Amino acid sequence: MPSSSRTSRDKRSRPASSNNSRALEKREITINIYDLLPPGKLSSVLWTLGGGLLHSGVVIGDKEYAYGGHGRKGLTGVYWTKPHVEPPGGTWRCSLLHGFTFRSDTEIAALIKEVSEEFQGTSYNLLTNNCNHFTNTLCERLTNKPAPAWLNRAAAIGLALPCVVPKEWCSPPDFETAEGELLDEDEPDGEDAAMLAGEQRRRERERDTPPPRLVNVKDSSGRDMPPAERAPLPHSRSFG
Repeated sequence: MPSSSRTSRDKRSRPASSNNSRALEKREITINIYDLLPPGKLSSVLWTLGGGLLHSGVVIGDKEYAYGGHGRKGLTGVYWTKPHVEPPGGTWRCSLLHGFTFRSDTEIAALIKEVSEEFQGTSYNLLTNNCNHFTNTLCERLTNKPAPAWLNRAAAIGLALPCVVPKEWCSPPDFETAEGELLDEDEPDGEDAAMLAGEQRRRERERDTPPPRLVNVKDSSGRDMPPAERAPLPHSRSFG
């Protein structure tokens, strides 16, 4: 048989091309957006105008990654929850399909770890380094496309005109902190095991601990930090 004929047949019998293999690794990157203002006329008007106080998280698979502040040095403020878990005092507004990534699970995990080291819990700032800045950075690293600028429009207004920032932004609801698992926390092998362990710890806290007390937590500039913007600490949700 002529060599050219064998070559043609070999090409037809080869498995899917590398492009098709990479297509199988395509993953959606979604942004979940929550309104931190109390439900009412003010929050509705600001949401309509694109100027509300917003919290956001990046959904990759069955985890939603977000950033919050705390007072423990040397720990990231990046944590994960199950998607659509509303932060304390927050109301889910919408989900945006931001784009796609072709990275492997290992590459995604390494990138999230890299970004988490940049967003330390003690570096949180309501106006200049908040959850939406984290969302923008992670989305850009994953998809080469930044998050929508309007996510941080309220922070930009507050930075330029702090006198117009509504008092409601810093009025803490009756919760202490967001529920979730900090990335620095040791986890069992496998995502399912990690989620089960997190759920078990949550149930143990609800059963064995008294209702959380409200504490005064400041961001890096001394502003009161809304509970929804506080990252959970490993094994302990007490912010002293």
